Amino acid sequence: MAELVGDFVVRRLAEWGVKRVYGYPGDGINGVMGGLQRANGAIDFVQVRHEEMAAFMACAHAKYTGEVGVCLATSGPGAIHLLNGLYDAKCDHQPVVAIVGQTARTAMGGNFQQEVDLLSLFKDVAGEYVQQAAVPSQVRHLIDRAFRIAKDQRTVTCVILPNDLQDLPMEQPKHAHGTLHTGVGHPVPHVVPRQEDLQRAADVLNAGKKVAILVGAGALAASKEVEAIANRLQAGVAKALLGKAVLPDDLPWVTGSIGLLGTKPSWDMMQQCDTLLMIGSRFPYAEFLPKEGQARGVQIDLDGRMLSLRYPMEVNLVGDSAETLQALLPLLKARHDDGWREKIMFGVAEWWETLEARAMHEAEPMNPQRVFWELSKQLPDHAIIAADTGTVTNWFARDVKLRRGMMAAASGTLATMGPGVPYAIAAKFAFPDRPVVALVGDGAMQMNGLTELLTVQKYWQEWRDPRLVILVLNNRDLNMVTWEQRVMEGDPKFPASQDLPDFPYARFAEGLGFLGIRVDRPEDLAGAWARAMAADRPVVLEAVTDPDVPPLPPHITLAQAKAYASAVAKGDPNALGIIRMSFLEMVEGLKPHRRD
Repeated sequence: MAELVGDFVVRRLAEWGVKRVYGYPGDGINGVMGGLQRANGAIDFVQVRHEEMAAFMACAHAKYTGEVGVCLATSGPGAIHLLNGLYDAKCDHQPVVAIVGQTARTAMGGNFQQEVDLLSLFKDVAGEYVQQAAVPSQVRHLIDRAFRIAKDQRTVTCVILPNDLQDLPMEQPKHAHGTLHTGVGHPVPHVVPRQEDLQRAADVLNAGKKVAILVGAGALAASKEVEAIANRLQAGVAKALLGKAVLPDDLPWVTGSIGLLGTKPSWDMMQQCDTLLMIGSRFPYAEFLPKEGQARGVQIDLDGRMLSLRYPMEVNLVGDSAETLQALLPLLKARHDDGWREKIMFGVAEWWETLEARAMHEAEPMNPQRVFWELSKQLPDHAIIAADTGTVTNWFARDVKLRRGMMAAASGTLATMGPGVPYAIAAKFAFPDRPVVALVGDGAMQMNGLTELLTVQKYWQEWRDPRLVILVLNNRDLNMVTWEQRVMEGDPKFPASQDLPDFPYARFAEGLGFLGIRVDRPEDLAGAWARAMAADRPVVLEAVTDPDVPPLPPHITLAQAKAYASAVAKGDPNALGIIRMSFLEMVEGLKPHRRD
């Protein structure tokens, strides 16, 4: 029997090393689904509850493994649902291939049911490569190019397959004019700057007396090299959100996160440095970097389009972070600390004590910072973290201490709500023997996390280590937007848009056969985390927290202070609570904590 196009697609995915496809079925993609069934487990199909979750999982797979993530959807509405997760991948430069069904070719142009102009729909999110197959002999090179371009450009690509085409006999291209004959494979290139450019970078760095380093996701595979460079230059290292796992947080000269959800040591270091080395980061907020002209700059990025974009760099190096740093290290002079790094370390130590003091403040009923502070103490070795978007991102970025060997991911540039649970599920499929923790707000949990618990229920017994712990911050408020309304707009909280219905997250988990833990007293947090980390099944840990605890930025501008005062003056319904908690937080930021 001749191989059908749907079977060939599955076989070609396997030849590209794909082990798992995330998706949801429908008649527009039935031919490929049949191919997956007939492949007898060569590729696992993970059935999600919504196509957006499939795209989130494909993105997470790429973030955690470095491999191409693959998602699959039917025509029309299924394809449309993929978009948010695909944009998450595009914005964070992750290689993802979407395989999408389409109306039969004979019906196209006839306003047929579920007929959508998919080429136009995907032309932005998959702008590097989106193609629709017309004949079977075209399918081979469409799949091959989609994978090769996704890997090479670290981006999203899309192949659209009309449903009638999927059931035709596969035809290889003829040896004739107007045909293409593609193959499988894309080796990782050795990309290192020219020696003269490396020397120019070394000259700038050697001349600096106060060197600050900023690392992002592009440095995740260069941890050892970043640490060696930082020690050679006696520099401090700040971390963009997606670069949080580059270095462990227990290194005394790692200043932590940067930006609105960053730390005071990172802010101070950037305001006082005379030299900036940026490695694999596209951190967007220029106001948290040195003032233009304050510092000389060197930047390393594999994508030359991203160089000298956030800060006018003196030397721009196109190259792989690890290999470029290896080549740069011998050109750097060993420096003895003349007070710069000691000052950074003092600030870091004091900051950790400030965070602990803030976490211990009484709140009604619980301080969310305390939840994350207690988590840090009980994270298992080699844990993987998936952080959602919201105030949970602030507490994750600041309060969670990652150790060496841990991994973490979040939606960076798109900053979309909802990826926490699907990211965690993808992490469990990719690393079934490692514990995974999802950090999710109640808004994101209600948006899609609750339904994806059904996906966890469907598959969790396949994982060698059953520990998947989902933290839900239950504060009945879309808290990040509430604070943005106050601080950016000067408006009080708008309950009609911000209040969330209460929901029994822990009891819901118990109904699915999971361990549900609800905690609303700070003294119970340590025990709750211990139970969660020792569980023999997935866990939903519901922490009832105070929405009035402010996610203070490391530096408050006059405009922000005026807007906040305006929101209170206009009659914010939570005025008393936010004034009290803001006062306590700011006081801790002003007083010294270290006892040397």
